[in-house]
Amino acid sequence: MSHNRPKEKIGGSIEHASILRKFTILFLLMSVIPMVVLYYFYIQIQDYGSVQLTPSEFNLTLTFIVLGIIVGYASMRGVLEQLVKMTDANRKALESILSPEKIRELSQEKNEIAVLAHSFTVITERLEENIRSLELARKTLHSVMSKVGQGISNMQNIDTFLELILETVTEGLTGKMGTILLLNDDKNSFFIKTVYGTDLNTWKQIKIEIKEKSTLRSILDAKKPLLLSEDISDFQEVKECARWFKAPMICAPLVVKEKVLGLVIVSGRRMPGGFEENEMGLLANVASQTAVSIENSHLNEDMEKTYFETISALALAVDAKDKYSRGHLDRVAKHCVLIAKKLGLEEGDIQTLRDAARLHDLGKIGIPDEVLQKKGPLNHQEWLLMRKHPEIGESIIKPIRSLSHLCDIVRHHHEKLDGSGYPDGLKGDEIMPLARITTIADIYDALTSDRPYRPKMAQKEAYEQLRNMEDKIDQDIVGAFIDALNEQNDQNNA
Repeated sequence: MSHNRPKEKIGGSIEHASILRKFTILFLLMSVIPMVVLYYFYIQIQDYGSVQLTPSEFNLTLTFIVLGIIVGYASMRGVLEQLVKMTDANRKALESILSPEKIRELSQEKNEIAVLAHSFTVITERLEENIRSLELARKTLHSVMSKVGQGISNMQNIDTFLELILETVTEGLTGKMGTILLLNDDKNSFFIKTVYGTDLNTWKQIKIEIKEKSTLRSILDAKKPLLLSEDISDFQEVKECARWFKAPMICAPLVVKEKVLGLVIVSGRRMPGGFEENEMGLLANVASQTAVSIENSHLNEDMEKTYFETISALALAVDAKDKYSRGHLDRVAKHCVLIAKKLGLEEGDIQTLRDAARLHDLGKIGIPDEVLQKKGPLNHQEWLLMRKHPEIGESIIKPIRSLSHLCDIVRHHHEKLDGSGYPDGLKGDEIMPLARITTIADIYDALTSDRPYRPKMAQKEAYEQLRNMEDKIDQDIVGAFIDALNEQNDQNNA
């Protein structure tokens, strides 16, 4: 037993030895054979003299063989030393990318070939993993670009774009929920502009107070992003927010030109651990660009509001030129709203009708005063000029994106169901419902107003006139309008 153990140890040590040691041992073993053969020839020569070599020649030959062996050994060892150095360098390079377990596994392996084979396996696995990551990144980028393209093409206002930004950054940071909070005018409270990660709509009514010396106040004052590992008390005190704003979370202020507009918050995480510093930096950059977009949107809204007010003033100025039609725009707007409410239309449609009514005769600014203020019927040429005012009005508001939804009403408020209207001669369903409402309100006000060529009609007479136009205007709308006017009269007489 005692003799076998050293052999097993020697055998095991040779088997698992380094290439350099294996080569040394094997080379020595291989060198013994030619040395023995040469020695045998030497003995033969000494005893029998049968080899045709003189001792000096044989000695010289033996010397060259030994020298060749030494040189060969030294050369091969040098090559293998380079291999060993390359393996060591490879091992050190791998240590920078491998896990501690893999490093320990490589350190225990002394066989350089095994180390190289293991290294190549690890590198191949890492390359395959990188390829999968690149493919995933490509698909993610494609998805994001598709969403951005869709958001831009469908975007009627800033809301659509903010929803897209919030969805993208929340998914990118593997958050459970994303929120954009904007400051109210009082600067002491937030309203929720948009949310990603919940189907509930209760967030639209939430108001979040900002207390002095609170976490929210400190973020706004510092104007810097913050990583949080604990829930913010300001959110937890609002019942609806408690389940949404859960740590870990990143809060990044929306800052533009030192002005704080609100916060972008990504809360919760779909993977273990909290958020990291580089992720906070990413959200801060997104918040900065988002703040610029919001501010530009506000400036654009203010500019378009100013434009609307300006052209409304122009429309009123045209309206005021004629004493017979003075106040016509305001009255038509009131009639449109009355009809819309009676029909149960949404608030957005009601506002559209109100704005369109204020602008429906804007095109008359391009009609000569002698035609607008003529006392008596218009001749054929004058009538052709007057018929152009819907097109002129549309051309004035069409360049303004925020007023584009008014174009159809302004252009088509003189169309008739039988195709006898102008400027396009539309028929039936070709005329949109809001334009039909405006047409009826416009006709009613014209019937109940004094004109240079006739006195105004009484209300009941105007009702009759509207009823008699069954082939030209929508009688369902006429019925709703008459009912609404009668209800209004009853309220005024009560």
